[in-house]
Amino acid sequence: MELSLFQGHFIFGKLDNLLFFITAVISGLMLLWPMVTRGGIKEIDTRGAVQLINYQNALILDVRDDSEFAAGHLPNAKHVPAEKLAERWTELEKFKEKPIVVIYQGGVHSNRASILLKKNGFSQVINLIGGIDSWKRAGLPMVKR
Repeated sequence: MELSLFQGHFIFGKLDNLLFFITAVISGLMLLWPMVTRGGIKEIDTRGAVQLINYQNALILDVRDDSEFAAGHLPNAKHVPAEKLAERWTELEKFKEKPIVVIYQGGVHSNRASILLKKNGFSQVINLIGGIDSWKRAGLPMVKR
């Protein structure tokens, strides 16, 4: 069977379209991956956190351990260590409809705590990007015991 120049162009054109399609799908998945791995939890920077605190009376939930919290925390922060949140989340029931900014040391472990709150019906759970470290770098107020 002979392949004419036109037929060859048609086959390579289909391959180009297939490669373009595969590239587009992979790019889309890469964009969605962070949301999937965070369990759909929103994140906010320090500026956004300050706005939520000042204008929407957001609860600051510090899930670091006791010694980290004692070394310095945000003013008016509620402290529930991450390892105790599964048994103490009911203490936060009155905040179910309010924004809750979850804070950890570097911002990584707060995701597990945030997912637990979301699963228990908290509607506005948000992680602080970079955790308490980003708050300190921004020079925002801290309280020490």
